[in-house]
Amino acid sequence: MAEHTSSRTAPAGDGPHPAGDPRDPGGGYLRRRTLRRGSAGSLLLTGLGVAYVVSGDYSGWNVGLSEGGFGGLAVAAVLMGLMYACLVFSLAELSAILPTAGGGYGFARRALGTWGGFLTGTAILIEYVLAPAAISLFIGDYVESLHLFGLTSGWPVYLACFVIFIGVHLWGVGEALRFSLVVTSIAVLALLVFAVGAFTEFQASGLNDIPVDDGAFGANSWLPFGLLGIWAAFPFGMWFFLGVEGVPLAAEEAKDPVRSMPRALALSMGILVLLALVTFFAATGAQGANAIKEVGNPLIVALEGDGDPTWLSRFVNYAGLAGLVASFFSLIYAASRQLFALSRAGYLPRVLSLTSRRKAPYLGLLIPGGIGFALAAGSGDGARMLNVAVFGATISYSLMALSHIVLRRREPGLERPYRTPGGMLTSSVAFVLALSALVATFLVDQTAALIALGVYVIALAYFAFYSRHRLVAAAPEEEFAALAEAEAELSREPHRPD
Repeated sequence: MAEHTSSRTAPAGDGPHPAGDPRDPGGGYLRRRTLRRGSAGSLLLTGLGVAYVVSGDYSGWNVGLSEGGFGGLAVAAVLMGLMYACLVFSLAELSAILPTAGGGYGFARRALGTWGGFLTGTAILIEYVLAPAAISLFIGDYVESLHLFGLTSGWPVYLACFVIFIGVHLWGVGEALRFSLVVTSIAVLALLVFAVGAFTEFQASGLNDIPVDDGAFGANSWLPFGLLGIWAAFPFGMWFFLGVEGVPLAAEEAKDPVRSMPRALALSMGILVLLALVTFFAATGAQGANAIKEVGNPLIVALEGDGDPTWLSRFVNYAGLAGLVASFFSLIYAASRQLFALSRAGYLPRVLSLTSRRKAPYLGLLIPGGIGFALAAGSGDGARMLNVAVFGATISYSLMALSHIVLRRREPGLERPYRTPGGMLTSSVAFVLALSALVATFLVDQTAALIALGVYVIALAYFAFYSRHRLVAAAPEEEFAALAEAEAELSREPHRPD
């Protein structure tokens, strides 16, 4: 049962509460932590959902060919697409119930209590802090390969990414989302142009040209690494959709979030499915699965093969940079909003949720940005960081799907402006597939999984010994959970005749 937190704010004291005290309804605590409402309609929200993901179409997914072959990655992508579709429909219902910046953390807070909320929020934060750091490395590689501005890959490129794009976010959410929409549109258009060009070279025989591992159980030309290869390819099947679940983080800044959020989630998912289909088949069939299974720029290799660059390959190469920028830019937004919500409710230091005069959570942008830059400049291992992000993502998916199931069972009478098609069956499918994907991360990169678990242990220690005793009852997600407990207590009281 959700835990009432009105007694878990700052330590009690005598006399009136000072200005800004989170216990004081008339104080300035929430006024100093306010986002700009009504800045994003369905179009900008849909663009945000696609922006989170679009860089994954340009690179990364193809490594799944080296784990499962064409057939293994195809099955994995279908199953992961099903997981995301079920999860998105579940989140659409939850975001219509509680349209706040907390997103998945807020849903889990009501369904699973304070521990469930913190576990979910921390997993989401791991995903959205690590992914931009990794993508900044890929941007650096693109800048070097394209010989742009005379720059070479290294910390100046990463620093420029964080400084410029965090600066746009600090200017305002409306401006930021419009910029993201423009860059995302360029990246999507280029994917469609790529598909048209690549399909002119399509050969079905290239789909299954990876040599078969005769020692693998169930191996054949379509599953060269056997049945286990399907499971090992799960994390790479996720790359076609990874991040779309972050759209609800924009709920407090959306126009009419009860209507626009479900619509944007559904449209984003539909666009991503289309892009996944055309990219996967066009790239693999143009030069063969074996040729692109481990390269960093599969679309360019699919167009050029061993030949010279063409105008189309150059266009797609530049557009790939646009796709990386779009995902980098939107993931910074997601990290700042998740950090803002957790901080505003007291799970993380409250100072991180302060907003500027332009209603931007400036510390929520600068702190994750600083961490991301340090990771990028210090490690240089983008693939490892993305694997850590995937591990955090799969944990959050499991908990968000479970939250939908729990709320449907425990509170069937809760007002639901939007209802998930299929109800608990839909979220149950997402839950089972998310757990399967979580286990699959250990098959791909055990070190990354252990790193994520280590971060989790540190965060949980902070929550257990400090922040759970200092939660802010006035935060929207905490009020929502407290209301549920109050209603449950009233329902347990015996009826007393007058």
